[in-house]
This record gives sequence, C-alpha cells and structure tokens, in this order.
Amino acid sequence: MLQMKLCGDLVLREKCEPVSDITPELLDTMNEMVKMMSEQNGVGLAAPQVGITKRFLVMMNPDTNEIFRMINPIIISKSEDTAVMEEGCLSVLGSDGLPVYSNVRRPANVEVKWTNEKGEELHAKMSGIAARIVQHETDHLDGILFIDYLSGVKREMLMRKVNRRH
Repeated sequence: MLQMKLCGDLVLREKCEPVSDITPELLDTMNEMVKMMSEQNGVGLAAPQVGITKRFLVMMNPDTNEIFRMINPIIISKSEDTAVMEEGCLSVLGSDGLPVYSNVRRPANVEVKWTNEKGEELHAKMSGIAARIVQHETDHLDGILFIDYLSGVKREMLMRKVNRRH
C-alpha cells in the first residue's frame, strides 16, 4: 500500500535515479499511483510523492482524460512563451487536508520523451494543462516543488497555510 508523502518529508527533495528495468513491481506501483491520483482528484503523481526515489510518474491530461505512465521522462525542449496558471500538489496540503494553490509561471509548451510501460520510447509535444502537469511532475523527480517558483513572500504566505497541518 503506497502512502502519500507530504511537504516537509525529505524524500520530496531528493533527485531520483533512472529506472533501469521495467519490472512487474514497477507496473503495479504505477497502477496503484493512477488509482491514488484519481481517488484524490489529482492530475499527476510522481514516484517521490509515494516515497520512491526513481524517475517515473503518472499523469492525466484533463482535456482528453488520457493517462500517461512515464518512465525516465525528459523534457527535451521548452517554449520561450510562458503562461501563468494555478498549481497545487497532493503533497502540499492545507489544514483542511486539501491542496493549497498558487499561480506559477512556466513555459507554455514542452517537448517530452519517455519510455512507456511496454518499454517503447515515446515522444510528444504538449501544451496547455498537459505541458503544465508534465513540468510539475518531472520537477518532483529532481526534488523541486511548485512552491520553489514562488517569491519569498508568496511562498511564506502559502507555507503558513501548509504548516498549520503539523
């Protein structure tokens, strides 16, 4: 049974190691992560959020409901155009147990390559919400949280809401 790691857990700040083999355990873990993500009304979940320091994630494109299981994802290009959108995280919860949100500026479009659960190399250009999600989730694999993009004052205000939980 996987358990969600919350803001303050050091595993969320670790740089993850590449996945070397696609094992039945990895596939089971990814399936459980998809289930957790949908049960919590999330759109993405990265391995460190469930305490695993390997480079894989699951995400859903809310525009199409397509589920992606990405192993060793790499963002190979980012657009110069940026967009500001509200972001939250299943690991950054407020005192009500729900994610806290803040506006974050990121590249509007990205190009990503990854290995799928069948071992196939895939490649996609993503824009809009899908580009946002894949950037947020791949950041997790490098120990970066969305709150790291906020100004000091904004981050402090947001963390006040988060810290009330502990």
